[in-house]
Amino acid sequence: MRLHTEKNLPAKASSGKRGLWRKRIRENKFAYMLMVPTIIFMMLVHLIPMLEGIWMSFLKLNQFTLGKFLKAPFVGLDNYIGLLFNSDNPVRQGLNFAVRNTAIYAVIVTIGVMIMGLMMAMLMNRDFPGRGIARTAMLLPWVVPSYVVGVLWGFMWQQNGIINYFLVDVLHLFADKPFWLMGPNTIWAIIIPTIWRGWPFLMVIFLAGLQTIPDDIYEAATIDGAHKLRQFWHITLPMLKPVIAVQLLFQIINNVYSYNIVATMFGNGAGYPGEWGDLMMTALTRQSFGYWSFGSGSAASIMLMIVMLMVVGVWYRAFRTELNAQ
Repeated sequence: MRLHTEKNLPAKASSGKRGLWRKRIRENKFAYMLMVPTIIFMMLVHLIPMLEGIWMSFLKLNQFTLGKFLKAPFVGLDNYIGLLFNSDNPVRQGLNFAVRNTAIYAVIVTIGVMIMGLMMAMLMNRDFPGRGIARTAMLLPWVVPSYVVGVLWGFMWQQNGIINYFLVDVLHLFADKPFWLMGPNTIWAIIIPTIWRGWPFLMVIFLAGLQTIPDDIYEAATIDGAHKLRQFWHITLPMLKPVIAVQLLFQIINNVYSYNIVATMFGNGAGYPGEWGDLMMTALTRQSFGYWSFGSGSAASIMLMIVMLMVVGVWYRAFRTELNAQ
């Protein structure tokens, strides 16, 4: 009799879990109903296009088979092999420069906006006359559309533009007016406008985080003799670490997939910013649509997505403790 009862224990436990799930669903039925439109929308906007992109990466999808679209000839891993090992692949041309530029661009822009955003957040967290007006004014670069930023800074970077006027004619930092839109200087011509536009958003996020830190902690640290730098290092940074972790991930992803500023600064859609200004997104767009190699372009996009998933994995392992503590 006891053996018979023990055999039925797993079944009873399983039925108990199912009953618990049914009870929770009944209790939260309205909440689940509200989630349904969001789930459907996310599937239409993200999941289905992503699955189509993965399928396209296994197809010979070019100008000759575009009419068939998802029914184009299946070529398996040929697109991936061509990108990795075939130097004649049109989509691969220039990708080495784009990968290098994207890595430099993403790292410097991410560090730049994080530092600028935190510095300005700490400044705007102080109590001074006109603080509300100053906070509003600081948001102006973020309000400007990225298209306008690209066009505006494109004119400013011209050899006879306002930037060279100040650097050469006013500050006398250079003997001659440098070219900013060609050669190695191009990478800075796209990094600086991106930092200029991006830091106000980080300022708002960090400012919200700073306002959650109780003033009593700083007062106690001051009484104990801790100077401002020690307070920043031992109080501000640890308290903001979860916010910094999340924004670090968002900025890396956003900067790796950056497109608008480069595309508009150099005109003609993606244009060609040169081997020191081309990013992954501009290169893939130009090469895929320019050569009608949509299968190879999809394969390159999927490879980039896999790399970014690995980055997310490394990021989660690095900040797992802080994230789980929230």
